[in-house]
Amino acid sequence: MNFRKTEKGQALILIVFSIIGLIGITALAVDGGNAYVEKRRAQNAADASALGGALARIKGYSWVQESYNIAESNGFDNDGETNTVQVFSPPATGENAGDVEYIQVIITNHVSTYFGSVIGIRQVTVTGEAIARTKTPEIKEILDGNAIISLAPTSDCNNQRSFWIHGESTLDVSGGGIFINSNNSDCALFQNGGGSIRLEDGEISIVGGASIQKPQLLTPFPPKTNSIPIPYPPPFFMPKFGCGKRAEISEDGLSMSAGWFDEDVFPPEDVEILGSGVYCINGDFLIGGSSLEGGSVVFKMEHGKIRWSGNATINLSAPTSGDLAGLLIYAPIENKNKMVITSDENSSLRGTILMPGAEIHLNGGSSEDGYHSQIIGYRIESNGQSNIVIKYKDEQNYDTYNMPEIQLTQ
Repeated sequence: MNFRKTEKGQALILIVFSIIGLIGITALAVDGGNAYVEKRRAQNAADASALGGALARIKGYSWVQESYNIAESNGFDNDGETNTVQVFSPPATGENAGDVEYIQVIITNHVSTYFGSVIGIRQVTVTGEAIARTKTPEIKEILDGNAIISLAPTSDCNNQRSFWIHGESTLDVSGGGIFINSNNSDCALFQNGGGSIRLEDGEISIVGGASIQKPQLLTPFPPKTNSIPIPYPPPFFMPKFGCGKRAEISEDGLSMSAGWFDEDVFPPEDVEILGSGVYCINGDFLIGGSSLEGGSVVFKMEHGKIRWSGNATINLSAPTSGDLAGLLIYAPIENKNKMVITSDENSSLRGTILMPGAEIHLNGGSSEDGYHSQIIGYRIESNGQSNIVIKYKDEQNYDTYNMPEIQLTQ
């Protein structure tokens, strides 16, 4: 028998199947790669749309329209055929479903194939999904209620130390911890001599590292290093206020009323009693061996420095109500002077000392009542020969709006 006639078409069949297989492999490589690229493009557009919508909502714009506009600017016009864009708040799915703080954007992209249609796959569908959180401002204690805060994001180990405790002083702190924002890995906290820290509550948290000459002088030890930094300027709203009238001295020269004061030195000579209200000081706040007292007072250090003597008796307290409740001393961030805060054993301060651009020097005092204050400066130095007692209590200090936040959570 002759089998050649029956075998003539076999090679052709094998070639056809081989071609189909090659097309399938090519479709997988080309169309699959293209689908991956398009998925990334959809995901990037969803991320941008969700974040842009969140930012628009915080600013009070039409955030839904902004979400669609951003998606369209990234190539997804929601035509219903090649792509769809869906915006939800609260999210329709996921662990944040039902929470109106979150915005969900889902972009579905229908991608036409080049080689897949040969094997019956004419279209591939890919999806990008993103969820952003809009956290509105809220009034709260500043920077998690740490009692002493150094805001400087960088420092050195010589003349620009972020947090330096030395001499024979002891920082005796209760009610909150200490936060040091410097990223210096060697000496964000610098301790030498007999300078010591004793915390009853909280911890010493440092973004960078510490140079500690005598570990036994720090409680608790060791301090917490590699903490999460905060940006500078810090992420909360600074107080905005002024003085509408001029401060007036009484006829006997021993007291004065609140207002703006533009002479070189505050308080005027012989003044020992301050009336309640806001004092806007353009010069220096200098107190020698005398005394000064005032209740429900706020000081705004526009340009000058503070120099208080350890021989002075100083009793000052912040307002307990109103927009400035709990704020004792404020220096705008542009004021970068050195502020020396000290007093004698009979002194007392109540209220926040907020000077985000200044160097604050705490120099002893041995007052048992101490400072019922949250102390916030660019750099902090503690020196002297005695205890510096700080008793932070949130109800006696200033609360402010934290910054609104947007977060890409998915």
